Amino acid sequence: MSLRVGFIVESGTDVRLIEGLTERFTLTVLARQIPGGRVISQPPAEPPSIEVGPAGRAAFAWFVARRWQWLRARTDVVIVQGYGPAAAMANLLGRVTGHPVRMLVCSPVEAYYRARRGSDSTRPYRGVEYGVITALARVNGIIGQRYIALSPYLADVIRESGTRRSIDVIPIYGVDDRIFSPATEPVVSIRARLGLDAASRIVFFSSRVAPEKDAATVLRAIALLARAGRPVRLLHLSGGHREFLTLAESLSIADRVVAGDAVAPFAPLADYYRASDVCVQASREEGLGFSPLEALACGVPVVASAVGGLTNTIRDGDTGWSVPVGDAGALAGAIASVLDNPAEARLRTARGRAMVLADYRRSAVFDALTRSLNGADRS
Repeated sequence: MSLRVGFIVESGTDVRLIEGLTERFTLTVLARQIPGGRVISQPPAEPPSIEVGPAGRAAFAWFVARRWQWLRARTDVVIVQGYGPAAAMANLLGRVTGHPVRMLVCSPVEAYYRARRGSDSTRPYRGVEYGVITALARVNGIIGQRYIALSPYLADVIRESGTRRSIDVIPIYGVDDRIFSPATEPVVSIRARLGLDAASRIVFFSSRVAPEKDAATVLRAIALLARAGRPVRLLHLSGGHREFLTLAESLSIADRVVAGDAVAPFAPLADYYRASDVCVQASREEGLGFSPLEALACGVPVVASAVGGLTNTIRDGDTGWSVPVGDAGALAGAIASVLDNPAEARLRTARGRAMVLADYRRSAVFDALTRSLNGADRS
């Protein structure tokens, strides 16, 4: 009989995580409603048992409390994503009832919130909200039982909150190398199928539009390359692509941008990587960063900012190109270096792909999670 796992989702989650959990465990999900968004990023192939609670964070925490005995009867261990109010409630109830609870930390929440300061985002920075976030991190660190962090960097962030709880570093959901793999057909054929220009050099930026992802710096770098006469096109796929296009128009480079809605993170997305010359991730803050890993798995060079979890994976001169945060000139220069030095790009990308296969392969990642959760009642 498979392990019965409860998954409490406060801020939405990725379909790859849901599908991986469903394949390995008997999964029950309690999720907060996301107004105007999705509880799961894309429809899963086999939907789990799921209940959607209220949209308010406090109301959702109370929903978790009301459904706790029901969830406890159906599960051997509960995972709660993040360390917000729902995590605090689950950790408290886990302590009281003796039920195993694990906090899954996928992003540096405090750092992401700080990224709102000085950004052009419509999401304001409020000191009171930031204080609540940091207070919840400390409360969960005291009453929680154990953490699962996506990267060594996130493990360090968790420790900075003052917790002495154990932390398992497991980069779930990993990279599925059966899907994300180098092209087996000419790139020109892939571009023709996707409706992309065969003559341009394509820079792929697949991050969502958010303060911590720093889309503005990517666009400014493309503007610099365009002014230098480079035949570059920026490919962007996300739910915020309309906002992205508006920002591109403000910089007078809308004609250099190909933007569309997010693509399911399976074979269709892999083809967009393969059609590109380079993948960029210019985050101001980052917990791990799966886009660079998927690009490397597809044999595509990566340029990333030297911040957070990206420093664990994209090492300058080794697995890719690393640039300072917010430096459009350095980003443009690194992109140009990739395009002008194909032999060096192939060398670094090959090392990066080997790293992905060794440390981030989906099957090995879920094996590690299975071992961690199977020992939950003994820790």
